[in-house]
Amino acid sequence: MPVFSRTNNTGRDVIEQTHSIDYYHGEDAHNHRHEYRQQERKRLILASAITGGIFIVEIVGGVLSNSLALMSDAGHMLTHLFALLISLFAVFFATKPPTEKKTYGFFRLEILAALFNGVTLVIIAAWIFYEAYLRFMRPETISSGKMFVIAVVGLIANVSCAYILKGDGHDHEHGIGHSLNLKSAFVHMLGDTVSSVGVIFGAVIIYYTGWFVIDPIISVVICVLILLWSYKLIMESVDVLLEATPKEINIDELIESLKHISGIDNAHDIHVWTITSGMYAMSAHIDTKDMLISETTKLSKEINGVVNQKFKIGHTVIQFGCECKTNNTPNCNNHLNHSNRETTHDNKNTHRH
Repeated sequence: MPVFSRTNNTGRDVIEQTHSIDYYHGEDAHNHRHEYRQQERKRLILASAITGGIFIVEIVGGVLSNSLALMSDAGHMLTHLFALLISLFAVFFATKPPTEKKTYGFFRLEILAALFNGVTLVIIAAWIFYEAYLRFMRPETISSGKMFVIAVVGLIANVSCAYILKGDGHDHEHGIGHSLNLKSAFVHMLGDTVSSVGVIFGAVIIYYTGWFVIDPIISVVICVLILLWSYKLIMESVDVLLEATPKEINIDELIESLKHISGIDNAHDIHVWTITSGMYAMSAHIDTKDMLISETTKLSKEINGVVNQKFKIGHTVIQFGCECKTNNTPNCNNHLNHSNRETTHDNKNTHRH
């Protein structure tokens, strides 16, 4: 990612960092990303405040009404509040600049937060399954009126938080689909929203039929949905941590696009991975035609332009190589007869490693 160079102007080592993430996004895109981080932080703070308030209301209401569904919803609220705070913590650190030891910065904290949130959802579901089993064995009397009123209040709060986290639709490029961290928080709130709807239906059924067993049944249905959402969230987080190829990128198509660039004979050993949501990096071995080493600078810029425009890859590490076929130049004097690694770090300079 960034390159750290040392200067001795003051007699001491000074670390100068240059970002490569936004090399082909331009200054406006970089500013847009920074502004989005600030918006994301505000959304998480507001959603946390609402969630904390409703948790207190629901836990008190669950105790008064003796409703497992309502208390499970309150339990969701508590863990979701914790999840929101974890996401907020991750966003805060993600905005910090890279260091000499953490050259990728702190972007991966967002992925770790998403993974943590997904795991907590599974734990919550397991607890509710157990409590539901106990209620099936010994159904308990439930105050459906209190259960209904508090669930409605919870539903309003959950819908509000989900709307806040989702945004207004004007930042689609950097919205829910872009941030896995924000998506994890959104999934938590979506789970609570479904829970509140289920509790409301359960309260109505209990009020008119007296079927108290409907309370654990609704809890189980909610848990199944939560498990499905959490599984997808966990797998997406694990893929990023394992540096799997992003699902949006087809490696074969990427290789063909590179081979169509003038001066390139072949492209192989391609690796594409995700640094954080929507931020992709690539390393590649490029076999070029017989050319001067200085000509690879222009070729490198062209490669970066193609992979960024077609595949949204903002950072590349390229190793060039050439198979010399002329007998008269066994050493390929002044030509590219060895490999060198290049990575682009800003829109003005290309640095070799």
